[in-house]
Amino acid sequence: MDKLQVVGGKRLEGEIVISGAKNAALPILCAGLLTSGDLELSNVPRLHDVKTILKLLAQTGLAVSQDDEKLTLNGSAITTLEAPYELVKTMRASILVLGPLLARFGEAKVSLPGGCAIGSRPVDQHIKGLQALGAEITIEGGYIYAKCKKLKGARIRTDMITVTGTENLLMAATLADGETILENAAREPEVTDLANLLVAMGAKIEGIGTDRLVIQGVAELHGAKHAVISDRIEAATFLCAVAATGGDILLKNTRTDYFDVALDKLREIGLVMTMGPASIRAQMGGRPKPVSFRTTEYPGFPTDMQAQFMAVDTIASGSSRITETIFENRFMHVQEMNRLGASIQTEGNTAHVKGVDRLVGAPVMATDLRASASLVIAAMAAQGTTIIDRIYHLDRGYDRMEVKLSAVGADIVRIK
Repeated sequence: MDKLQVVGGKRLEGEIVISGAKNAALPILCAGLLTSGDLELSNVPRLHDVKTILKLLAQTGLAVSQDDEKLTLNGSAITTLEAPYELVKTMRASILVLGPLLARFGEAKVSLPGGCAIGSRPVDQHIKGLQALGAEITIEGGYIYAKCKKLKGARIRTDMITVTGTENLLMAATLADGETILENAAREPEVTDLANLLVAMGAKIEGIGTDRLVIQGVAELHGAKHAVISDRIEAATFLCAVAATGGDILLKNTRTDYFDVALDKLREIGLVMTMGPASIRAQMGGRPKPVSFRTTEYPGFPTDMQAQFMAVDTIASGSSRITETIFENRFMHVQEMNRLGASIQTEGNTAHVKGVDRLVGAPVMATDLRASASLVIAAMAAQGTTIIDRIYHLDRGYDRMEVKLSAVGADIVRIK
């Protein structure tokens, strides 16, 4: 099992190219099941999760041709309408094949998903929405069995805001008879990116970017070309890294219009940023200032950045308060940060962070995807050497993070 060795205390200087967004790429790849035409995609990140979803799609019969960050999918010869446990157990996003398979072929068998152990992520909203569209669904032996000769449009209001639920129902509704209205829909930029792709494929969708999506079903979708949006979480993670270590970096292939809340908090920390058309220059000279925040659904503060900001707060010049409202188990990195000398106490869904003068390297263990990124940031800010175990979590969502950080001055190596 690979580990990362990080020697802290190095300033970051140079350029980093931001990869395509994991959370946009996964549903977009699943959209390849909706058409028999070619789906030509670019800016697809090289991640373990992408490899997993491609393996899952290939076993259905979807043809996959890959050239680095460019992919061509063709769904003209799909023969298997099943997502088996062996491929689904490691990644909850696998549930995103359910809607497309059901909508296009009238049936699907999908294993209940797994993924990071950061809290319960029930699929009941997916199931209730598909049932509203006319699907007959049973759960047996750990599998979701769905059937419906032809989905029919309906008004659906989810009980909670769910990103993958919105994406699954959106894809299914594109091929349903009549009009579907999705209310309380997730507004994340990754949902918008999927919707824009579906429109390019011939779908009729109104309200893109809002919490009310209106879809007029069409008989079929066709192929399209699409570039996956850049990863706002990767960009914000590297900005947290320079805030914690000091330095001057230029992020390329990024946008500033879809993570305003995180950027505002980085300014509070003391990070000086200069925005370009597709770039951010970030400069940090002194000790970070503490920032408090509360995670909420988009456009609020993203739960996927909670751990990385906490890493910066551990060495800030004061105390901060962090409240997690999305996932109940998303403080598992606290214990590992305290091993590095941080002063963090948790009380329910709130963490109280008292900034310390210094962190000191130690062996730590990654517990989930974003926690692993936060430990890299803390290790880079610490004195001495830190060994981070179980970094397969990191590889699920960050495209060669250690390579990108090494190129801008970090002392970080992968140990096989």
